[in-house]
Amino acid sequence: MSRFASLKIKINLKMASGFFVLLDDIAAIMDDVAVMSKVAAKKTAGILGDDLAVNAEKASGFASSRELPVLWAISKGSLLNKIIILPIAFLLSAFLPIAIIIILVLGGLFLAYEGAEKIYEFVFPHKHDESEGITNEDLTEEQILVIEKGKIKSAIITDFILSVEIVIIALGTVIEEPLTQQIIVTSIIALVATIGVYGIVALIVRMDEAGYKLIKYSKSEKSPSRFVGNLLVKALPLVIKGLTVIGTIALLLVAGGIFVHYIPFFHHLSEEIKIPSIIKEFTVGLTLGFVVLVFVNLFKKIFKKKTA
Repeated sequence: MSRFASLKIKINLKMASGFFVLLDDIAAIMDDVAVMSKVAAKKTAGILGDDLAVNAEKASGFASSRELPVLWAISKGSLLNKIIILPIAFLLSAFLPIAIIIILVLGGLFLAYEGAEKIYEFVFPHKHDESEGITNEDLTEEQILVIEKGKIKSAIITDFILSVEIVIIALGTVIEEPLTQQIIVTSIIALVATIGVYGIVALIVRMDEAGYKLIKYSKSEKSPSRFVGNLLVKALPLVIKGLTVIGTIALLLVAGGIFVHYIPFFHHLSEEIKIPSIIKEFTVGLTLGFVVLVFVNLFKKIFKKKTA
């Protein structure tokens, strides 16, 4: 064998080994991404539960034929929200990582406040201004579309706030990892959040419609299809209420977890108190939530007096 042929074989072997090393590195990175994505998904599960409850409530109340188009419009708005939020979050992570922790803690205060406010309203209910009925027969088609656009805009604004929380919490779980992995993991969570939440919301808001169809096509009063249909119709409001309760508990747990992990005082305090971490996090989240609620309510009263 000539020297040239021998050299060529050696070069080919090195290239092949280099290619397999590259594949091994990619596989290792993907394994790390999969593990970190699972951790981030667990951390954001509480927000996703609240996101699900909020959007299920906002997407209901429309005429049956408009539910899915409205939900599709909100979904597109949610995706655009995340396209805006993600680059800003990554820039902060790259050049000002402390800002992620600050936003995370501020987001935790907002979540705690939201959870505490829901509990306060449940214990001390008060009347809210009723929104215009989207299915009111007295309204013209033009008026319905105007109201519909307003509700979609409101839902997208709410989604923006929740999307910020989801992205920052997901990013917070991988803040010490290389930027590439931060981008991949956080983007996966953001995409899953949008597709998963709005896919489930679509199923929830169509529950009653599926139920009515089963009732309509059932042949007798005691047929299985009629039974399932009635069950679906009756279950819809209970599912939404159940999601609201679960979402409220999850909000306080997520908020408490943020405070315990990122605020030194609560971190040291939690280490000294020997009780299950879930109770610690819920208690811390609930306590700070009511503290923020008191301040917000006082501010509202002062503002009302000044503007009166």
